[in-house]
Amino acid sequence: MLKIKDIITIKIEKIVFGGEGLGYFNDFAVFVPMSVPGDTVEIEIISSKKTYARGLIRKIINPSSERIEDTSKISFEDFYGCDFAMLKYENQLKYKKIMVEDVMKRLAGLDNFPIEDVVPSDNIYHYRNKIIEPFSFYDNKIITGFFKRKSHDIFEVEENILNSVLGNKIIKSLKELLNEYKISVYDEINHKGLLRNVMIRTNSNNEAMLVLIINSNKVNEKIKDILLKFKDKFSEIKSIYISLNSKKVNTVIGEKNILIYGAKTIKENINGIDFHISPTSFFQINIEQTKKLYNIALELFSDIENKYIVDAYSGTGTIAMIMSKKAKKVYSIEIVKSASEDGEKTALENGINNIEFINGAVEDKLDFLIKNSKKIDTIIFDPPRKGLDSSIIDKVSDLNLQEIVYISCNPSTLARDIKLFKDKGYSLKTLKTVDMFPQTSHIECVALISRI
Repeated sequence: MLKIKDIITIKIEKIVFGGEGLGYFNDFAVFVPMSVPGDTVEIEIISSKKTYARGLIRKIINPSSERIEDTSKISFEDFYGCDFAMLKYENQLKYKKIMVEDVMKRLAGLDNFPIEDVVPSDNIYHYRNKIIEPFSFYDNKIITGFFKRKSHDIFEVEENILNSVLGNKIIKSLKELLNEYKISVYDEINHKGLLRNVMIRTNSNNEAMLVLIINSNKVNEKIKDILLKFKDKFSEIKSIYISLNSKKVNTVIGEKNILIYGAKTIKENINGIDFHISPTSFFQINIEQTKKLYNIALELFSDIENKYIVDAYSGTGTIAMIMSKKAKKVYSIEIVKSASEDGEKTALENGINNIEFINGAVEDKLDFLIKNSKKIDTIIFDPPRKGLDSSIIDKVSDLNLQEIVYISCNPSTLARDIKLFKDKGYSLKTLKTVDMFPQTSHIECVALISRI
């Protein structure tokens, strides 16, 4: 049996769901992060269980043809926290499709179900319109960066390869100024220090919102003065907030977000609709892929022009408003009140009047619509990673809806829910995948589920 700190050589045979490589040492399964099928690698065992072990690459002995050319990069930190960046992009797409096929077979019981090739991203770097980086103090200076794998230790990178170019420039310049003023950095162990996180949101117009999260229950005047001075460095900054988070929690954004400069929101345009984005708004992070994703979802609906549609887990109502251009009426259900309010404001500004925003939990508000005899022809779901509660699937079945469109950022919970729908007399008709997150193992799925 393998022990921790053992050094072994292994050949990687496949990539499993979650993005880790898998090889065998004397028929014993070993998982290796940042490895590629075809790699022969020297690894150090970091954990060992009864049926498997996990090891980290020490050296690439013989690289796979699917690996990028620079074989000096071997660790999670070398790739700036991107767990698929060691793969050439065409191979990232290949293995994302394989992972989806695998979970659909294992968890949904679907054999030989046709899945189209993953829709690629036009931009595979610098595509994120939102980034949050934690502060730390290292080598006598303020840094921001990423958490090391399975750790709260922070490492800094020269360039965040996923953040927008503008976002990177702002964060780099802000750190220089904060270092000049020697602002204290939050220490989560003793709960002291001021700087917790920085968030940058950008849009297609190259405009930015800066949110500085601090360990305080009131606006720090020195921080406010620094930020107001800082804004003169970037004409692209249209909005600055100080977020107050004095609690011992992992939640990043504070309960109070104080606008100290500029507009309350920045805007993003999708399909001719201007959407407001605030510090707490949920908004897809890769805007060009979002447009592709939502257009695919719309195309799955039959006879959409005559349909009354529920958009469940609607967020700020992005897809609800896009659907409203074609559908008879849309009910937008969202539990976060500020998101529903952002949606109402956007709909009013864009002259959209066939949409109704409903604030509350999906299971409760579906009941509300049913009890009030509201017409519902179909539902589009875009739930969080945990997927749907079984009670919601029961309600959909009771309504006897003929089709459901399901957008998912987690193929495993989508597969589980497809199995539950199958048990209620539904079948998966279409499954498409979109690469929203290049350089990572994440994949977005869009499914059409229909009555048999």
